[in-house]
Amino acid sequence: MRRAVVTRPTGEAQRWVSALQRQGWDALALPLIEIAPAADPRPLRQARARLADYHALMFVSAPAVAQFFAGQPWPPATGAEDGADAGTATAAGPRCWAPGPATARALLTAGVPADRIDQPDAGADQYDSESLWRVVGPLVVPGHRLLIVRGQTEAAAVAATSPQGNGRDWLANQCRAHGGSVDWCVAYRRRAPAWTARQREQAQAASRDGSIWLLSSSEAIEYLRDLLPEADWSRSRALATHPRIAQAAARLGFGALRISRPALADVLINLESMP
Repeated sequence: MRRAVVTRPTGEAQRWVSALQRQGWDALALPLIEIAPAADPRPLRQARARLADYHALMFVSAPAVAQFFAGQPWPPATGAEDGADAGTATAAGPRCWAPGPATARALLTAGVPADRIDQPDAGADQYDSESLWRVVGPLVVPGHRLLIVRGQTEAAAVAATSPQGNGRDWLANQCRAHGGSVDWCVAYRRRAPAWTARQREQAQAASRDGSIWLLSSSEAIEYLRDLLPEADWSRSRALATHPRIAQAAARLGFGALRISRPALADVLINLESMP
């Protein structure tokens, strides 16, 4: 039976493993990123208390949603209406932007109404900031206020070099170019996983036994480099969910690479067709 290695964070990885197993794949979870709460929770609490200041919230990932709400229900009557004057509230709350379906599902789970969620079209070539902008760009007019809820690498968090962390700078620049303003909120930290000895053995075997690695983060590939510094990836195969991730995998040395849209159905089609 062919094996797929799922490298998403633990919660997402298990969902993908179960879905792949239902389709007949031998799926193995080897998370390459660990999600942890923000080092300083005070800015997050302050951002949640100021939702009325924003017309829209942009969540960079499902973990950003989970950490931002942290079990708290979607608050009514706290958001600024689209195109309204500063401070104008509506019971519907601010709009919530999601770069892809996983983040949109997390928003629905958090209680955000479906009609307040903006995400790329289902047929978009990629789920990323550029695809999202094609949907939300018309909403951004002079005076529009956006809060980007994002993660931060642990190293950047310790160094405190930037309150913005790593994330959707391109989209923020687009908003500013159209007269909007952008604030940032770090909701969680991304860090290298603490693999067990068994996981390290599994990863070493998967680097040479023909397993297909499912890669969904460029940062995760850097962690993989550090976790298995002696591995030879020239005979390894990978399926990347974005061209930039594929480029990072190529730099690590993966011998066979293919790019797929990140939706499970697309990943399955590409997995089945990989030699």
